[in-house]
Amino acid sequence: MAEARKLSNKNHEYVRYVGKKWLVLFVLVITLFIAVLASLSAGSAGLPLSEIVQVIFGGGEAASRTIIFNIRMPRIATGIAVGIALAMSGCIMQNVLRNPLAAASTLGITQGASFGAALALMYFQAGTTLGHASINAVTFTNPYTVVIFAFLGGITTTVLILFLSRVTGVTPTVMILAGVAISALFSGATALIQYFGDDDRIAAVVHWTFGNLGRAGWREISIIFSLSMAAFVYFMLNRWNYNAMESGTNTAKSLGVNVDRLILVGMIVSTLISATAIAFVGTINFIGLIAPHIVRRFVGSDYRFLIPCSALMGAIVMIVADVASRMTASPAILPIGALTSFLGAPLFLYLIIRQGKRR
Repeated sequence: MAEARKLSNKNHEYVRYVGKKWLVLFVLVITLFIAVLASLSAGSAGLPLSEIVQVIFGGGEAASRTIIFNIRMPRIATGIAVGIALAMSGCIMQNVLRNPLAAASTLGITQGASFGAALALMYFQAGTTLGHASINAVTFTNPYTVVIFAFLGGITTTVLILFLSRVTGVTPTVMILAGVAISALFSGATALIQYFGDDDRIAAVVHWTFGNLGRAGWREISIIFSLSMAAFVYFMLNRWNYNAMESGTNTAKSLGVNVDRLILVGMIVSTLISATAIAFVGTINFIGLIAPHIVRRFVGSDYRFLIPCSALMGAIVMIVADVASRMTASPAILPIGALTSFLGAPLFLYLIIRQGKRR
């Protein structure tokens, strides 16, 4: 009887444990919905919520429909797709590299992808500017070329990181320092190819690096979202393997996890989705670091919930940052990459300090 009572109590505790995580997931969905409504109403046009609701249900004025469906909806869809991609990639990188500081921006993958995209824009006629007045003036003549080159730049960095982590056995702190060195290398290379380019191509690269959600069209959004959803399915199929990795690689191997393949494929898929997002919207830093660490405080390291919650939090952070970029200096739109850096840099410093205290 006592054993049955203990088992019942444990089952009840597990139900409460899982229930709290489902609650967090539900709250994030509601928060994202509220953020989307706020983004729809934010802007110099000053559309009231009642007008937005009318437009969504097929009514409203023609000007309001144009603003919402042609300008704001694509921005929101881009923010959600990019936030999901960057947050999931950071979540998985932190797991497979056993490094809480790991993310595309801290390991140099963002800078590698930026170099690849800049190379495509400068020398392979993948994009140009329609003028010099606005960062929205960058247009992609061949988005697939940009994606391929961005992926190649990001995967080059990934190979270097995997080499350092697996062959030389460096510590997590040294790995981040290596990421800083790689970032500097690719940033210098990007500056060098700009030095030898013509004015229009240089303008395209400079405008691209600002980071802007209004640049991508529905074709680019569909590419980012499709790859992100495919990556999400793969990550969720391996959720128990990632849970095993939290106890260490030796424990994961003892449980039958193919650790080498998990690390390699996880890094490649993470690089692909983050590089694709960066290729279309420009440099967006620290989303992959911010989102997983925020939700980890509420759902722990259970990857059944950490992966979807990180994706939702990434989308929320991107939408909120976009609203801030449009409202801070309205009618001007600030570069969203700068705002995410302001958010992420203090968290990055905090994590470094906390890691130092633990040692």
